[in-house]
Amino acid sequence: MRTELVTTLKRQATELLSDLQRDREPILITQHGLPSAYLVDVGSYERMQQRMSVLEGIARGEMAVAEGRVVTHAQAKERLSRWLK
Repeated sequence: MRTELVTTLKRQATELLSDLQRDREPILITQHGLPSAYLVDVGSYERMQQRMSVLEGIARGEMAVAEGRVVTHAQAKERLSRWLK
């Protein structure tokens, strides 16, 4: 992963964005020697958001199972058939 100073971002934003789109490699922006932000291309960001959404859904499902909030297959079919009408 590439690391750049915030001043580089200020002075060469267009070039950094071009590199980002071409290489699809995140760029870590530092300020006063400390990590401040990541620059990622749009496609990568959208894929990360989709993955997070799926993982959150899985976590909610696992929590529901652990809490006993489950239904049988027949009950689920019945609920879906009423909902889809």
